[in-house]
Amino acid sequence: MVVLAASIVSKNGKGVWCNVGAGGFFVLCVALLDIFWVGSLAVLVSRQFVDMSRIRIEGLLAAFPKLIGSGKQHTYVETENVRYVYQPIEAMYLLLVTNKQSNILEDLDTLRLLSKLVPEYTMSLDEEGICQTAFELIFAFDEVISLGHKENVTVAQVKQYCEMESHEEKLHKLVLQNKIDETKRRMKEEASKIDQMKIEKNRGNKGGFMSSMGSGRIESSFNDMSISSGGGGGFGSGSGFGLTSDVDSFSSKPKGRQPSSATAPPKGLGMKLGKTQRANQFLESLKAEGEMIVEDVQPSKSTQYTPAAQKLTDPVTLTAEEKLNVTLKRDGGMSHFDVQGHLSLQILNQEDGLIQVQIETGGNPGVIFKTHPNVNKELFANENILGLRDPSRPFPACQTGDAGVGLLKWRMQSVDESMVPLTINCWPSESGNETYVSIEYEASSMFDLRNVVIAVPLPALREAPNVRQIDGEWKYDARNSILEWSILLIDNSNRSGSMEFVVPSGDSSAFFPITVQFSATSTYSELKVANILPLKGGAPPKFSQRTQLITENYQVV
Repeated sequence: MVVLAASIVSKNGKGVWCNVGAGGFFVLCVALLDIFWVGSLAVLVSRQFVDMSRIRIEGLLAAFPKLIGSGKQHTYVETENVRYVYQPIEAMYLLLVTNKQSNILEDLDTLRLLSKLVPEYTMSLDEEGICQTAFELIFAFDEVISLGHKENVTVAQVKQYCEMESHEEKLHKLVLQNKIDETKRRMKEEASKIDQMKIEKNRGNKGGFMSSMGSGRIESSFNDMSISSGGGGGFGSGSGFGLTSDVDSFSSKPKGRQPSSATAPPKGLGMKLGKTQRANQFLESLKAEGEMIVEDVQPSKSTQYTPAAQKLTDPVTLTAEEKLNVTLKRDGGMSHFDVQGHLSLQILNQEDGLIQVQIETGGNPGVIFKTHPNVNKELFANENILGLRDPSRPFPACQTGDAGVGLLKWRMQSVDESMVPLTINCWPSESGNETYVSIEYEASSMFDLRNVVIAVPLPALREAPNVRQIDGEWKYDARNSILEWSILLIDNSNRSGSMEFVVPSGDSSAFFPITVQFSATSTYSELKVANILPLKGGAPPKFSQRTQLITENYQVV
């Protein structure tokens, strides 16, 4: 199969002919007399994939309008040397010129793929829209056809190859622009302060408080101030413009009027040159659009929400957590199911460490348990009691932010589809220039799912999708082109639900993979802490138990 050229021609109107040869030379005819007219056809874009002269391609395109006729239903025309495969698009033709030895079925498949790419890159399907995005179309054509042969690509892959955006480059430019804006802001503030100081200095000749603060101490103090955002003695040090020492020395003098209302600025109200809300307004806007921004100051562990970071109130806390990894097929069925869990122990006081933990399991034969190397395996196998090999050795105490001591971990794998807690069915269907997508979920009765988020990738859109029906709430992430479907709680009242939305026509594979996130308060192992056994005698310490099932990687591919 050899494709000689791919062109977009218009039946009527004015346009600019963009001709790109096989060698990569760009020819733009911007004058009206240089527009390539073929009878009543105007050639808007033409890309050659083999070496040929401009006269050759002009001759081939000049013969095309003479071969097509009205009332014919076929989409190809053959001559002695070449074959024309075309498709009408509004008032234009998308045309492929191939040799007669090429496979007509592959030619039609190539033409169909190109016809899907044209609406993705053009603002409007007319001469003006084609001419404005001529080079973007040519780059997309080159990803589909290489040296006259079709590449095995999809619409989503072509768009990804053509965009090739660098997140690191965008972030670098953003940080650089933020530094420039911050420097300009500092310059304006310093200039304003200098003008204010000059005014106060002129007023200080009348005596009083400002006369004492005038003279050269303000200027020397201003010159000594650091403009570094990390400095502690500059504007941002909270010392009130760096004048606290002068004010203190003035207050200790017996002479002069006592400063009643004209006192030094209070601490913490001075001008700060660090990162302010105004300076980071651009960063906040990007965060609102879904862009991940790496800031200089990382949040402390105490501000990050994790189950282990919750405040401990009981002397002993045991946390059983399972992570779910599931891969479902878009046509039905399951290709991967894996559950990994662990049990951790947190002790506030060291004197409560001499204990043993008695547990109960749900008896699921698919769950395989494995104890920590320091735990007595025989005691666990015979009596389901978790204790150290050395009974005289206590469990170590931990702080609030620590994850605790791992006692037990387990794993379960299955090929039974009934073990899947949530299944997703996606049905995209094309109708004209639109794609109707229906998505439904079905939840198992095993768990009540909380904070369910179903993220559906979408082709690049100029506007948000038209959501016609939904059970729950939705949000469109324009930055990543993802539609998020949120359900706060799935229980016996809503074990199934659906959503329907409409987007412009596109490839059905663009809606996959679908990513799902949720949590539950029950687990597959059904592990429970039955009792705490003290080894030193006396009453057992009070304990609490936390159980959680979360998704680590849950996708429909």
